[in-house]
Amino acid sequence: MLHNAALVIIDVQMGFDHPCWGKRNNPQAEGNIALLLEAWRRTGRPVVHVRHDSVEPNSPLRPFQPGNGFKPEVQPLANERVESKHVNSAFIGTGLESYLRQNGYETVVLVGLTTDHCVSTSTRMAGNLGFKTIVIADATATFNRVGYDRREFSAETVHACALASLHQEFASVMETVDLLRAVEQVPA
Repeated sequence: MLHNAALVIIDVQMGFDHPCWGKRNNPQAEGNIALLLEAWRRTGRPVVHVRHDSVEPNSPLRPFQPGNGFKPEVQPLANERVESKHVNSAFIGTGLESYLRQNGYETVVLVGLTTDHCVSTSTRMAGNLGFKTIVIADATATFNRVGYDRREFSAETVHACALASLHQEFASVMETVDLLRAVEQVPA
């Protein structure tokens, strides 16, 4: 399953450091993503970078704004695929599904921002499209959310609930250390 798994890095962009998002959990997510990216590159596995090009006028993720750029830890290399999206799913309006299918990549490992929005939506679609899907819990993060009833939910609670709703339904949820151990045991 991991011999040709594609690492899909979702929306790890400078704009998510903007204070408008509020309080965030898992400050080590980018470091864990960098560890996974290094392992994928070292073993010659495929990497896909997904960038959110917001159409919202005041979004820090708008194209041609500093926040649209990838964070330093995940800067794409020239030979790595980059997909741009305008909605939550990395599969809508992009060439991601075609790229994965044309290259025979049946397994996707999803990491990035935010757990309950773009990572969750992309995970659900990947599972529904028939890909073997893995989400790395400590390589994703989110922010506090306010519910329809104006109750505030901590980023940690939102993160945990989002992962719980994905696990064993749309994906397998793992930790970085466990995936790295598995990657070392399976040749690319």
